[in-house]
Amino acid sequence: MKSYSYQTAGVCSKQINFSVDDAGKLHDVKFIGGCPGNLLAIGKLVEGKDAKEIADILRGNDCRGRGTSCADQLANAIDQIN
Repeated sequence: MKSYSYQTAGVCSKQINFSVDDAGKLHDVKFIGGCPGNLLAIGKLVEGKDAKEIADILRGNDCRGRGTSCADQLANAIDQIN
């Protein structure tokens, strides 16, 4: 399993830490900063799911007209490693 750390941009969360196993499944998604309840829920919802599928679902999600969101930033992080 490989671990990654992604510095976010344009959102309240400052960093996303996560792991991807050899089968391409997400694990241990943790957001540093941001809205704790919502971001904890995202981590639980994506646990064990296919990383590429999750990126496709979350990509483009907008928060308050910022053009991005913490979920979108997770998609960007996944895109960067693939």
